[in-house]
Amino acid sequence: MSPRLRKLAPDYYVPLVVLHVALGLVLFFYEPISKLYFLVTMVYFMVKIVLEPSHNKAQTVFLGCAYFTGAEVLFRMTDGGIAYEASKYLVVLFMLMGMFFKGLSGKAYPYFIYLILLVPSILVASSTLSFFANFRTNIAFVLSGPVCLGIAALFCYDRKVTNRQLLDIIMYFSLPIISMTTYLFLYNPSIKDKLSGTISNAALSGGFGPNQVSTILGLGMFAMAVRLFVKSPTTSLKVLNLIILGTMTFRALITFSRGGVFAAIIVIGAFLWTLFYHSSGKMKNRIFVSIFLLVITSVVTWVVSSNQTRGLLDKRYANENARGIKEKDITTGRLDLFREEIEGFLSSPFLGIGASRVKDIRVETSGTQLPSHNEIGRLLSEHGFLGIVIILILIFKPIGYRTGNKRNYYFYAFLAFWFATINHSGMRIAAPSLLYAFALLNVVPERVYLKSIVKKKKVKSTSGKPILTT
Repeated sequence: MSPRLRKLAPDYYVPLVVLHVALGLVLFFYEPISKLYFLVTMVYFMVKIVLEPSHNKAQTVFLGCAYFTGAEVLFRMTDGGIAYEASKYLVVLFMLMGMFFKGLSGKAYPYFIYLILLVPSILVASSTLSFFANFRTNIAFVLSGPVCLGIAALFCYDRKVTNRQLLDIIMYFSLPIISMTTYLFLYNPSIKDKLSGTISNAALSGGFGPNQVSTILGLGMFAMAVRLFVKSPTTSLKVLNLIILGTMTFRALITFSRGGVFAAIIVIGAFLWTLFYHSSGKMKNRIFVSIFLLVITSVVTWVVSSNQTRGLLDKRYANENARGIKEKDITTGRLDLFREEIEGFLSSPFLGIGASRVKDIRVETSGTQLPSHNEIGRLLSEHGFLGIVIILILIFKPIGYRTGNKRNYYFYAFLAFWFATINHSGMRIAAPSLLYAFALLNVVPERVYLKSIVKKKKVKSTSGKPILTT
């Protein structure tokens, strides 16, 4: 990157933030434009991936995937996507386009095995799902997330990126979440009028699922925390990022869905631990200042949230109901669902009971369409012994890769988001799949990255002269 481009790089952040705040306003006042927003953005990234120079195609793929992952819940709540799982499908499409142009690493073969191990559950489901279950939609619902993870992991494995590029990727996660946060404030300007006890509140979540809204806002909180600690060189940028972080945290808290908030705390903690461990003494002093600002912002946000919810938020996080009585199950029924999934595994331990069969059984026995909230339990029940193999691949492959590549400061944060999310929300959104894949990126110094580009262009030169020189 030239010195001029380095100097200009930070300048587009504020205009993009303003643009996405404006986009949130437009979506609220004229929701049908969401479909146009989806289509224009989709075409933009597809064309950009095709037209970008070879050395920049992978980064364009990552930016497109990050953007649609951050926008997934916004498109769902505004009915903008061409399908409910559209963002997952686009992540898969962009990654496949990346494979077509850039290939993939032969060392990623465990993820080929992982994808193959998903197939038997489909065959089993063809004979176990009830007559009234829609086979295609049920299979797509439970396997689109795992397939998205497998395809993304194949392309990302050992793919070279720089820390600067990773920061841009994380920023692209946050931009549509800024639009969603704006939309949520307009949708519910009065919090107290929509309170309904201490349970998860769809009315305070843009009229959509609180679990998914909380989870994606948690991702936004992580992205803004990264921005605060790593790329806020001026006081004005620190203030801007703290305001955005505070508003996202506020909206996440008042969904009354705790999973996304707890996940954000864990992920930010993992990121700060890694950042602090690898920082010099001077940098550690700056980190302490930013941590102090983060704590102050968090405390103020909690006090405001507690006041706006008349203290119900305090009871929610104390695991009490609206009358102050302690709830017996802190998991709000998730533990019972997990037990049912373990029973499914024990009933068919080899090949499992089939994809989506857990949800199907609940419809038959209780009449409720409760999908799995825990991907570990779902893998065990629906995939049997093969599910154990899948879990082992997902856990040990990135850890093994980490032993030889310790430059990715976000590795533990990405994996923590994946693991925390799949244990409270399953894989309903693309975020855990994509962040897992990003943990497999090979972060290299910028000079090494530029040198590899120069070398490739020299090799491709047909004139015997280098196309690009240093």
